[in-house]
Amino acid sequence: MTKNLFSGTGVALITPFRKQGGTIDFSKLGRVIEYIIDGGVDYIVVLGTTSEAATLTALERSTVQDYVIETVNDRVPLMLGMGGNDTQAVVDTINTTSFDGINGILSVTPYYNKPLQKGLLQHFHRIAEASPVPVVVYNVPGRTGCNLMAETTLQLAEESNIIAIKEASGNLQQIMEILRHKPENFQVISGDDSLTYPMMCLGASGVISVLANALPKHMSQMVSSARKGDYRKALNLHNAMLPLMRSIFDEGNPTGVKALMEAMNAVDNSTPAIANTLRSPLVKASKELSSKLKQQYLDFAGKKV
Repeated sequence: MTKNLFSGTGVALITPFRKQGGTIDFSKLGRVIEYIIDGGVDYIVVLGTTSEAATLTALERSTVQDYVIETVNDRVPLMLGMGGNDTQAVVDTINTTSFDGINGILSVTPYYNKPLQKGLLQHFHRIAEASPVPVVVYNVPGRTGCNLMAETTLQLAEESNIIAIKEASGNLQQIMEILRHKPENFQVISGDDSLTYPMMCLGASGVISVLANALPKHMSQMVSSARKGDYRKALNLHNAMLPLMRSIFDEGNPTGVKALMEAMNAVDNSTPAIANTLRSPLVKASKELSSKLKQQYLDFAGKKV
């Protein structure tokens, strides 16, 4: 097991849809993959929340997974989103999935049924036991209604096949407790673009980023600078991107980042032309948000960072 397998900048990969019919646009997906790899990202997360995996059919998820594996072709590590609120169902999915080309899984805390901490320990213990690849636990209580407490995370960190946590609780006190007491080889990954810089100053290993779909080069430079100890450069990049980091979540995810990429392409066609199209119950970004994102991008592009 490579302890730094998922250090640096990871990208929570979007799924582009066609404007007409809402089917997956694999040509655009391929362009996004090339764009983010060329931008210097360290790894890619396929079929995470940002991919709208919840509204993809089983066949679509399998096809996307195969397409990403083939397109990436071992150029960067791949992490596969694989979670749920039925422990046995997640284990069964692991047992029937081919992990050829997959380097790890990202597994979210169970949602809706609000388990106790001892239930979370059991859930992730069984997933780690079943998985043939390393497991990254994902804590995002704003989506799941369930918080993985620092004490529980530290117990999971002792599991040999659980190598990291993607922390998106927004609770810096909780995150600091994990960072203070974690085993040396256990990684804490930011799950919030806007908290990546402060978390890395405290010892986090990087980010799984939404904004990096649109700004892979700059996100990678910020994270790389922080990892090298050049906190001044990292802070300059953080501050330059901060308005976009916040605004892309104004109307939900991935609504904002898709709208941003559409706006960026209208300004500079070197960015993949992603349609502002989502699957119900998500809806496309409002004209107001699209206009705001376009102006923020023009302001960002005009800065020397």
